[in-house]
Amino acid sequence: MAIITISRKIASFGDETAIELAKLLNYNFVDRKSLEKDLLARGISEAQLKKYDERKPSFWASLSRERDSYFDYLREAVYEHASSGNSIFIGRGGFAILRNVPGLYSVRLVTADDIRISRLMKEFNYSEKDARALMEESDNNRDGFHKSFFNTVNEDSSEYNLVINTGHISPLQAAEIIKYGFEKTVSKEEADSGDKRLKELLLAQRIVNHISFDLKLQIYFLEADISKDEIILHGVADNAGLIQKAIDVAQEMSEGRKVSSAISMVNEYKPFP
Repeated sequence: MAIITISRKIASFGDETAIELAKLLNYNFVDRKSLEKDLLARGISEAQLKKYDERKPSFWASLSRERDSYFDYLREAVYEHASSGNSIFIGRGGFAILRNVPGLYSVRLVTADDIRISRLMKEFNYSEKDARALMEESDNNRDGFHKSFFNTVNEDSSEYNLVINTGHISPLQAAEIIKYGFEKTVSKEEADSGDKRLKELLLAQRIVNHISFDLKLQIYFLEADISKDEIILHGVADNAGLIQKAIDVAQEMSEGRKVSSAISMVNEYKPFP
């Protein structure tokens, strides 16, 4: 499968460019509504979406188990969409979630502040003051979202294959530039290798989510490293029985891989609820 992620500042033609690119390549466009629908179907509440979706969580919200369920289900939804066919993702940290998938092509769209303010004034019939406030709020939330969930700076150009200033070009022109760069950069062999890796990552995330949210085993910060032959569980638990249960469940879902544990045992460990 081929995957393109688009990260953008508000009013930098993010969705508009993604739509044009999807038409040019005949790819599936995974937008905000698609992922929100998936998250709601997995049990994430509207309140959680308002609290975490491309937002900077408060100090207490960043420590909550609600944050973990939002993030883990978001990753599962992204892996699932990416595994289902050639896809274009907009926002939601797609470049960070998929950064270790071979063949990923990541793009960042930027525009000067004065142009963004002008676009927001026109789109929402805002005053310059209100448009600037919306722009700054959006930038702050998206910066905080990436820092909280991925410990990354979304302005770091080294995270992307391509950065485009859309200040003086149309969404179609931006899409044509992305298409050219993507086709010159990503080989069929890389895309095929990425498909295999996506299937592994999806399986690992499903194991984590089943243990954490279906079975509700109290293993905190649970992660699963997966390779062709092995799955290694990581996290924190307060008794050996829970760890063994997690190993047994993962083994049942492992598709023949060996399962081992690097879960730390800390007596009476209790995180923020």
